[in-house]
Amino acid sequence: MLRPATVADFSFVYDLYFLPENNPYLLYEPMSKDAFEPIFAAQLNEGVKYIFDINGHAVGMVKISGYTHRMAHIAYIGAVAIHPKYAGHGLGLQLMHDTIHFCKSLGYTRLELDVDDDNPKAKRLYEKAGFETEGLLRNYSNRAAAGQLVHNYRMGILL
Repeated sequence: MLRPATVADFSFVYDLYFLPENNPYLLYEPMSKDAFEPIFAAQLNEGVKYIFDINGHAVGMVKISGYTHRMAHIAYIGAVAIHPKYAGHGLGLQLMHDTIHFCKSLGYTRLELDVDDDNPKAKRLYEKAGFETEGLLRNYSNRAAAGQLVHNYRMGILL
Protein backbone atom coordinates (compact mmCIF):
# COMPACT_ATOMS: atom_id res chain seq x y z
CA MET A 1 0.00 0.00 0.00
CA LEU A 2 1.24 3.49 -0.85
CA ARG A 3 0.94 6.27 1.67
CA PRO A 4 2.30 9.81 1.76
CA ALA A 5 5.65 10.06 3.49
CA THR A 6 5.81 11.83 6.84
CA VAL A 7 8.57 13.39 8.91
CA ALA A 8 8.76 10.08 10.80
CA ASP A 9 9.94 8.38 7.58
CA PHE A 10 13.11 10.49 7.30
CA SER A 11 15.62 7.84 8.44
CA PHE A 12 14.01 5.11 6.33
CA VAL A 13 14.04 7.30 3.20
CA TYR A 14 17.59 8.51 3.86
CA ASP A 15 18.79 4.91 4.23
CA LEU A 16 17.08 3.84 1.00
CA TYR A 17 18.67 6.67 -0.99
CA PHE A 18 22.15 6.14 0.39
CA LEU A 19 22.56 2.38 0.83
CA PRO A 20 25.52 1.38 -1.37
CA GLU A 21 23.39 -1.04 -3.42
CA ASN A 22 20.76 1.66 -4.16
CA ASN A 23 22.62 4.95 -4.33
CA PRO A 24 24.25 4.64 -7.77
CA TYR A 25 20.79 4.33 -9.36
CA LEU A 26 19.05 7.14 -7.48
CA LEU A 27 19.20 10.90 -7.91
CA TYR A 28 21.51 12.13 -5.17
CA GLU A 29 25.24 11.85 -4.65
CA PRO A 30 26.19 10.55 -1.18
CA MET A 31 25.53 13.15 1.52
CA SER A 32 25.02 13.50 5.25
CA LYS A 33 21.65 13.36 6.96
CA ASP A 34 21.96 17.08 7.69
CA ALA A 35 22.46 17.84 4.01
CA PHE A 36 19.52 15.60 3.03
CA GLU A 37 17.05 17.14 5.52
CA PRO A 38 16.04 20.13 3.34
CA ILE A 39 15.66 17.87 0.30
CA PHE A 40 13.34 15.56 2.22
CA ALA A 41 11.43 18.53 3.65
CA ALA A 42 10.87 19.81 0.11
CA GLN A 43 9.60 16.39 -0.99
CA LEU A 44 7.13 16.39 1.90
CA ASN A 45 6.07 19.98 1.17
CA GLU A 46 5.51 19.15 -2.52
CA GLY A 47 3.62 15.97 -1.63
CA VAL A 48 5.65 13.82 -4.01
CA LYS A 49 7.26 11.20 -1.73
CA TYR A 50 5.33 8.01 -0.98
CA ILE A 51 6.16 5.08 1.26
CA PHE A 52 5.32 1.53 0.26
CA ASP A 53 4.00 -0.25 3.35
CA ILE A 54 3.34 -3.93 3.87
CA ASN A 55 1.37 -4.71 7.02
CA GLY A 56 2.37 -1.40 8.60
CA HIS A 57 6.08 -1.78 7.82
CA ALA A 58 7.85 0.55 5.41
CA VAL A 59 9.57 -1.59 2.78
CA GLY A 60 10.03 0.80 -0.14
CA MET A 61 9.47 4.24 -1.61
CA VAL A 62 8.56 6.06 -4.80
CA LYS A 63 8.44 9.68 -5.89
CA ILE A 64 5.47 10.73 -8.05
CA SER A 65 5.69 14.14 -9.69
CA GLY A 66 2.91 15.40 -11.91
CA TYR A 67 3.58 17.69 -14.84
CA THR A 68 1.50 20.81 -15.56
CA HIS A 69 -0.41 22.51 -18.36
CA ARG A 70 -0.56 20.47 -21.58
CA MET A 71 1.32 17.67 -19.87
CA ALA A 72 -0.87 17.59 -16.75
CA HIS A 73 -2.06 14.10 -17.70
CA ILE A 74 1.51 12.76 -17.17
CA ALA A 75 3.31 11.82 -13.96
CA TYR A 76 7.02 11.16 -13.64
CA ILE A 77 7.99 8.22 -11.44
CA GLY A 78 11.37 8.30 -9.70
CA ALA A 79 13.29 7.11 -6.66
CA VAL A 80 11.76 3.64 -6.89
CA ALA A 81 13.40 1.49 -4.24
CA ILE A 82 12.69 -1.54 -2.08
CA HIS A 83 14.84 -1.96 1.01
CA PRO A 84 17.37 -4.75 0.24
CA LYS A 85 16.26 -6.80 3.25
CA TYR A 86 12.85 -7.18 1.52
CA ALA A 87 14.23 -7.86 -1.97
CA GLY A 88 13.44 -11.02 -3.87
CA HIS A 89 9.82 -11.40 -2.77
CA GLY A 90 8.03 -9.69 -5.65
CA LEU A 91 7.57 -6.45 -3.72
CA GLY A 92 9.13 -4.32 -6.46
CA LEU A 93 6.47 -5.45 -8.91
CA GLN A 94 3.77 -4.93 -6.30
CA LEU A 95 5.11 -1.42 -5.66
CA MET A 96 4.95 -0.68 -9.39
CA HIS A 97 1.39 -2.04 -9.69
CA ASP A 98 0.28 0.00 -6.67
CA THR A 99 1.96 3.10 -8.13
CA ILE A 100 0.24 2.61 -11.48
CA HIS A 101 -3.15 2.08 -9.83
CA PHE A 102 -2.67 5.12 -7.57
CA CYS A 103 -1.64 7.36 -10.47
CA LYS A 104 -4.61 6.17 -12.52
CA SER A 105 -6.93 7.02 -9.60
CA LEU A 106 -5.48 10.56 -9.66
CA GLY A 107 -6.45 10.90 -13.32
CA TYR A 108 -3.05 10.44 -14.94
CA THR A 109 -3.15 8.70 -18.32
CA ARG A 110 0.60 8.34 -18.87
CA LEU A 111 3.56 7.59 -16.60
CA GLU A 112 7.22 8.11 -17.41
CA LEU A 113 10.45 7.06 -15.77
CA ASP A 114 14.15 6.81 -16.50
CA VAL A 115 16.37 3.84 -15.72
CA ASP A 116 20.16 3.67 -15.93
CA ASP A 117 21.38 1.43 -18.73
CA ASP A 118 23.59 -0.44 -16.25
CA ASN A 119 20.59 -1.40 -14.11
CA PRO A 120 19.03 -4.27 -16.10
CA LYS A 121 17.23 -5.66 -13.05
CA ALA A 122 15.20 -2.44 -12.67
CA LYS A 123 14.56 -2.27 -16.41
CA ARG A 124 13.14 -5.82 -16.37
CA LEU A 125 10.94 -4.87 -13.40
CA TYR A 126 9.51 -1.87 -15.25
CA GLU A 127 8.92 -3.99 -18.36
CA LYS A 128 7.06 -6.59 -16.25
CA ALA A 129 4.91 -3.75 -14.92
CA GLY A 130 4.02 -2.74 -18.50
CA PHE A 131 6.45 0.08 -19.23
CA GLU A 132 8.00 0.24 -22.69
CA THR A 133 11.36 1.70 -23.69
CA GLU A 134 10.80 4.89 -25.67
CA GLY A 135 14.35 6.08 -26.16
CA LEU A 136 17.92 6.31 -24.95
CA LEU A 137 19.20 9.43 -23.21
CA ARG A 138 22.97 9.46 -23.72
CA ASN A 139 25.25 10.59 -20.87
CA TYR A 140 22.11 11.57 -18.98
CA SER A 141 22.98 10.72 -15.38
CA ASN A 142 26.14 12.11 -13.82
CA ARG A 143 27.58 9.98 -11.03
CA ALA A 144 30.01 12.71 -10.05
CA ALA A 145 31.56 10.84 -7.11
CA ALA A 146 32.43 7.96 -9.45
CA GLY A 147 33.41 10.24 -12.33
CA GLN A 148 30.92 8.46 -14.55
CA LEU A 149 28.26 9.53 -17.06
CA VAL A 150 25.53 6.93 -17.58
CA HIS A 151 23.01 6.46 -20.36
CA ASN A 152 19.35 6.21 -19.30
CA TYR A 153 16.42 4.54 -20.97
CA ARG A 154 13.25 6.65 -21.02
CA MET A 155 10.29 4.35 -20.41
CA GLY A 156 6.58 5.04 -20.45
CA ILE A 157 3.21 3.41 -19.98
CA LEU A 158 -0.24 4.52 -21.07
CA LEU A 159 -2.92 3.98 -18.43
